[in-house]
Amino acid sequence: MAQTSSSSSSPSLKASSSVTNDFQAIIMALILIVTIGYFILLIVTPTNMYRQIWTPKIKAHTTNSTYFGAQGRTLLMNTFPLIFIAVLGCVYLHLWKKSNNKNINRVEEKQKLAIWKRPIIMKGLGIVSRIELGFFVMFIALLVWTFASYLHIIFPTITPKSVAKSGEKVWEAKLEDSGLRLGLVGNICLTFLFVPVTRGSSVLQVFGLTSEASVKYHIWLGHIVMTLFSGHGICYIIYWAATHQLSEMLKWGKTDISNLAGELSLLSGLVLWIATFPRIRRKMFELFFYTHHFYILFVVFFVFHVGVSYACIMLPGFFLFMVDRFLRFLQSRSNVRLVSARVLPCETLELNFSKTRGLSYTPTSIMFVNVPSISKLQWHPFTITSSSNLEPEKISVAIKGEGSWSKKLYQMISSPNSVDRLNVSVEGPYGPPSTHFLRHDLLVMVSGGSGITPFISIIRELIHTSESQKCKTPEILLISVFKNSEDLTMLDLLLPISCAPSETCKLGLQIEAFVTREKQPVSTEDKKNLRTIWFKPNPSDEPITPILGQNNWLWLGAIISCSFIIFLISLGILNRYYIYPIDKNTNDIFSYPIKAVLNMLIICISIVITSSAAFVWNKRQSGTDAKQIQNMEGATPMASPNSWFYNADREMESFPQQSLFQSTNLHFGERPDLKRLLFERKESSVGVLVCGPKKMRHEVATICSSGLASNLHFESISFSW
Repeated sequence: MAQTSSSSSSPSLKASSSVTNDFQAIIMALILIVTIGYFILLIVTPTNMYRQIWTPKIKAHTTNSTYFGAQGRTLLMNTFPLIFIAVLGCVYLHLWKKSNNKNINRVEEKQKLAIWKRPIIMKGLGIVSRIELGFFVMFIALLVWTFASYLHIIFPTITPKSVAKSGEKVWEAKLEDSGLRLGLVGNICLTFLFVPVTRGSSVLQVFGLTSEASVKYHIWLGHIVMTLFSGHGICYIIYWAATHQLSEMLKWGKTDISNLAGELSLLSGLVLWIATFPRIRRKMFELFFYTHHFYILFVVFFVFHVGVSYACIMLPGFFLFMVDRFLRFLQSRSNVRLVSARVLPCETLELNFSKTRGLSYTPTSIMFVNVPSISKLQWHPFTITSSSNLEPEKISVAIKGEGSWSKKLYQMISSPNSVDRLNVSVEGPYGPPSTHFLRHDLLVMVSGGSGITPFISIIRELIHTSESQKCKTPEILLISVFKNSEDLTMLDLLLPISCAPSETCKLGLQIEAFVTREKQPVSTEDKKNLRTIWFKPNPSDEPITPILGQNNWLWLGAIISCSFIIFLISLGILNRYYIYPIDKNTNDIFSYPIKAVLNMLIICISIVITSSAAFVWNKRQSGTDAKQIQNMEGATPMASPNSWFYNADREMESFPQQSLFQSTNLHFGERPDLKRLLFERKESSVGVLVCGPKKMRHEVATICSSGLASNLHFESISFSW
């Protein structure tokens, strides 16, 4: 009977999986169609065909609407497509997550488009793949095409005869129009500016991107946006000065463009932009952090400047960002349970938090941490070192004392009179929906200093995979470069505090550790101990839980769609019963600034209502697990062993640590010959991952892109944007 039941259930599972895959394929095809259509619209917009044929037809069906008016056109054509893609992406990721869980062993996948993923080092852009470079060039081409098309249509109409009535010169009229077109082109970039920094974005993840890896796209777009908007403002200032109309700079139109609002928006953007340059950002991080909040003023005054109808062009990306930002705000309001901290001699901490079993994440994920006793406003991202499968009730992050904030935290915890508990809030975790490490025969991980932290989570995940799934895992070559021998204690984090012997024996791990500033090991007298500090639980502390529960993608899709529908309904009611009667029945036109304020207020209210309802509902659902963990005392404090790498002469009592130490080769006073180490690997598929200083990443990228070894597949993991 058991055999019959098992055999009969297998076809049903396969059929269910097949149906799910079909739905996924349909949704992805629909996403691609809408995406391509949206970009075709952007390409066609500056042409005569759009202005003379499409625009009159669209206006005929939208302008006379008593519910949305002219705003309905931009909502339909510019806002709805990206919102629709985001909702479809949520459904796709939910189905993918379910099917991926049912087909865990489906890890064999060929390296498609490998040549297009090879890295290229571009000055100003850093390390990019050929695919990224291709899309970047196409996007720049779109901007150039848009600007050139506008000028090609408008400039022939500007003649001495046409400007004679206004008393302008031809060059002045052309300058004004050029400034206007620069602003229109900048709006295209502004549409996508907030998409890469939406951490829980379905739009990014459905295309295989993460928010951390996409920060560079935000940086590129930010530079382009501010360059175009600065050109836009400069053109108008020169035009007003040449035509003796500098008083226009103080104009705040009630039913027209508000020049003063535009200048305030540009000024806010310039302050923000200046603080983002690397020299300022790295030396004065707090200045960068606080001035970056000027984006609120930038967006608000932008809406006042162009009017709410035209601002709908950039609404979708900012709308999705606001949803994500408010959900992060809700998550960050509670203190989380900090169980313990491992204090390393190299001024590094591993913080271990309690979490519910329902919270899952992938290797290389990050989590944002806030410690109110150091700074109530500052949030810093750190790499997660734990594995949600190997450690189902714990999540860990590694923090190296490099900046002022992290040094204060290290001193606070490592001091002899350290605190017995610490209030900590978190946001996240955020990471890729899946990893593809199992498709390689060998993983070569190249790290410099604290760049080893994302590889710790990968190794812990592979330990679990090799033991639980009984499938072949790739061999691992870890090449770690450190400045001092104290930094070797980072290798102790490769294994969690408690690790069974059977969990490491099947993992083919070889470590090549290089200490560059010392030619021989440090004497025993100079060595410091690795310590574990246990924190007392507090009844108000909670384990980290998923923001939106197990079905987080479905909930996110529901929040986006419901909040957008509430916005549309509220906007329709406002226009029909309040704004429309004033515009229709009086000689006055409803004030544009007041209309902008009401629209922004409605958007905020709709997001707050839907997000809060979803968050509270899921909070109650996960309350049982949280209470069970909250009432548990931390593990019994044990004497922490010294570092097995730093104090290599001590007696070995732990089999996992002993096995790990025996697989490590230490090199003092030298740097790794990366070219030799990579080219001598003859496996058919070698995944090369690098995380560390910029020079190291570029060196590895150059080796992999040389074409001398076709089996090397490069991937940069950079958190130093």
